[in-house]
Amino acid sequence: MTNAAAETTSGAFPRFWAAQSLSQLGQRFGLLALPVAAIDILHAGSTEVGYLTAALTVCYLLVGLPAGAWVDRWPKKTTMMSSALVRALALAFLAGLWAGGHLTLMWMYGAAVVIGIASVFFDVAYQSYLPFIVSDAAIEPANARLEASAQISAAGGPALAGLLLKVVSAPLVLAFDALAYVLSAGFLATIKDTEPRRRPRQRAGHSLAAEIRTGIAFVLGNPVVRRLCLAVGVSNFFATIVMTLTPLLILTELSLGATAMGVILGVGTLGGLAGSLVVARLRQRRRAGTVMAAGLLLAAASTAAFPIAGSLREWSPLWSAALLTLGQFGMTWGAVTFNITQVSVRQRVCPKELLARMTASIRFVVWGSMPPAAILAGWLGAQVGVVPAMWLGVAGTCLTVLPILGMDRLLQGRTSHG
Repeated sequence: MTNAAAETTSGAFPRFWAAQSLSQLGQRFGLLALPVAAIDILHAGSTEVGYLTAALTVCYLLVGLPAGAWVDRWPKKTTMMSSALVRALALAFLAGLWAGGHLTLMWMYGAAVVIGIASVFFDVAYQSYLPFIVSDAAIEPANARLEASAQISAAGGPALAGLLLKVVSAPLVLAFDALAYVLSAGFLATIKDTEPRRRPRQRAGHSLAAEIRTGIAFVLGNPVVRRLCLAVGVSNFFATIVMTLTPLLILTELSLGATAMGVILGVGTLGGLAGSLVVARLRQRRRAGTVMAAGLLLAAASTAAFPIAGSLREWSPLWSAALLTLGQFGMTWGAVTFNITQVSVRQRVCPKELLARMTASIRFVVWGSMPPAAILAGWLGAQVGVVPAMWLGVAGTCLTVLPILGMDRLLQGRTSHG
């Protein structure tokens, strides 16, 4: 076993991996359990559920950039522990309100905002924390393991939550979700890392706004990170167009039904798990730029399966479902291969004191691209039709590889400070 592989099976990383996996599982539980609780208990309609989902997800746009600056100031392990416990308290509070007969939609909206903000801080901190517990050589396999647990949570979390909802009520599932966050904080508490415990005092003129600008300036000024940010932003924009229209394609254009959609998207997500299991070995044989380009091209080619299925409506439902599942499988495989590699590259080229601000700046771009892409997808679907609009999304995903061209030459000989 190599030293890098040994780092991912002993020491601090396994406990960090467990903490991150429990946090991922908790997030997936909450995304299902909160709307179900609102619908079953408070009889919420589509508008109210939309508000609830927005409260959970809009926080990156609201606090994403300052969160990066704050996390760079604070101890990252403490930030993650606090974020996990805040989410646990918010969920336990909702369960307690339900038990006392005082649960309302306004309380749910408020709790969702708190949970969303805490999730922003946890996510920014966890990606910035990894270089403090593993060496540069172990970053790639460590990210692969973290991504594997994220994909398992994405595929299995909602299914497990759905099974629990058949046995117990939604508020009790929220209590189970709170327990997952408490356990996550407990695992983090046992970790010893190399992060400095004492931070130097902020010098005059180093306001929060100045620190945010420093993070943005690094992303824009470092040629590797700048290209990666552009690739991730463009990829997410056009992928959102395709994914926004996917329910309409499956339910309306192909009339496959909600159950088929769940199977297609759930089974297809396993492609991401497959990608996370082989990317470290692939990186041992190929350079980072080559692996990223291959992942993006696989994702783009696989995404074409969606409009192809929509264009071949005369196919039997079984064949259409099989093609869509294959497309989802390949798309998530390629996307995860690209994502693990590009996150690892970013973590290696960025100075440690800028990691959180760099991560927050890029995530701001990634999350910020989703609302306009979703709106554009809806407009295009109404104007030109679902299938033609999806083809435009597929064409856009093919452009994603352009910023990656020449990346290997750019990375060659660069130091850990970019």
